[in-house]
Amino acid sequence: VQLQAFGGGLVQAGDSLRLSCTSSGHTPTSYVMAWFRQAPEKDREFVAGISTSGSITGLADSVKGRFTVSRDNARNYARNTVFLQMDKLRPEDTAIYYCAARTYGGVAQTKGQYRYWGQGTLVTVSS
Repeated sequence: VQLQAFGGGLVQAGDSLRLSCTSSGHTPTSYVMAWFRQAPEKDREFVAGISTSGSITGLADSVKGRFTVSRDNARNYARNTVFLQMDKLRPEDTAIYYCAARTYGGVAQTKGQYRYWGQGTLVTVSS
């Protein structure tokens, strides 16, 4: 399973960005998808997650009210695409954002519960 994330960049505080991540290289399967982020010299932390159907989402307290997670499943789940809409960005949101996937269970908030990881996309928010 490969996960490829896009959409990072350099923005100013208060701006918006939309990250996307698409899965490939697997049989038609719906994955629980999530976003984590890792700032310099900090541990990787949960940001947002979404269930296979999209009906259940989870957000870290630090991004509630500013970030939204959604998904678009290709017919027969040949691809899973997850989006992270980030509004009202702050300098403390600066990090490498990683998407992750797991094949069973609900939206987990610990990185050890995700088997598949993308390469990360850098988000930099200037003040």
